[in-house]
Amino acid sequence: MSLIHKIALTLIDSVGHVHAKQLVEHFGSAEAVFSASFGALMEIPGIGKVTAGNIIKTDALRRAEEQLHFIEKHQVKVLFYTDDDYPHRLRHCYDAPMVLYYKGGADLNRQRIISVVGTRRATEYGRQLCRHLAETLQPYGVTIVSGMAYGIDIAAHKESLNFNIPTVGVLAHGLDRIYPPAHLPVARQMVSEGGLLTEFPLNTAPDKENFPKRNRIIAGLADATIVVEAIAKGGALITADIASSYSRDVFAFPGRTGDKSSEGCNFLIKTNRAGLITHAQDIPYYMGWEKEQVHAAALQIQLPVGLSDEEQRVVDVLRAGPARVDELALRTGIQQSQLAMHLLNLEIQGVLIALPGSLYQLAG
Repeated sequence: MSLIHKIALTLIDSVGHVHAKQLVEHFGSAEAVFSASFGALMEIPGIGKVTAGNIIKTDALRRAEEQLHFIEKHQVKVLFYTDDDYPHRLRHCYDAPMVLYYKGGADLNRQRIISVVGTRRATEYGRQLCRHLAETLQPYGVTIVSGMAYGIDIAAHKESLNFNIPTVGVLAHGLDRIYPPAHLPVARQMVSEGGLLTEFPLNTAPDKENFPKRNRIIAGLADATIVVEAIAKGGALITADIASSYSRDVFAFPGRTGDKSSEGCNFLIKTNRAGLITHAQDIPYYMGWEKEQVHAAALQIQLPVGLSDEEQRVVDVLRAGPARVDELALRTGIQQSQLAMHLLNLEIQGVLIALPGSLYQLAG
């Protein structure tokens, strides 16, 4: 598909990511959407007269040319949701962006990715926890994602850089600016040692309504979201809720009772919305990362006869090492509802074992 048409599709008024994907799936390509007739558009469920009219009359292709000029000049990578290098964890989220703009070299499909979020008014306690997290998780080959905001976000990015951990900042605006501007030096370093990612095109300002949208990408990119410090109401709790809705793990560090900077964390733990962590080493344990043994024994296990073709595909993927459910679904091509049945059956037969963090590995 043509890159300009992919970008233009996201620039049409009243066409969000869900409808954009629906249009591409119906017509077969982004180009075909722009050549569709009003009548053909009206046949698609959910596409009313206003949206169909906006598609017919749009000047999105002209505006997409401006985006392309910036993209080529600044070596920005455009990730379309059907591309192999589009973040596969995010692709499984129903409201994932159709297009992402990315500048950097960090692998967005790395085996281990966590998000770190928290209050913009971080205390020394919160900043120390960010350093503790980075120092502890560095040997596990993680990538750390956050939102480039003041407080816990920027502390997580800085400490990641200090410990040579790739770190990705998810922006609530276009790549033609950095907000807040004070974080520009960190952003420049992140481009060479991590990356900057956004769904927003050029000339998009960091408006208030963009931050919740940004938060869903932070949650969707990662295996788990860690809340370091959070007030009772704020973006960190929104991100935690979104991560839970995506069936991702959520963890929180507790704080002292009465400490406003930890009210949100304590609330998440108290209401069972987040797992309690008191040490950064809890993360590898809960995620099953301590199971770093050589899998030679697993390769030699005696598998029961009579495995179905789909069960055998699951086993073949797990021969390479532990994998999460979403990764198994992607690599086997099996729908998650059917995959859940196969995983249960294989676990009952003793072929595989379930680890913390929705992770599975071969028994042996």
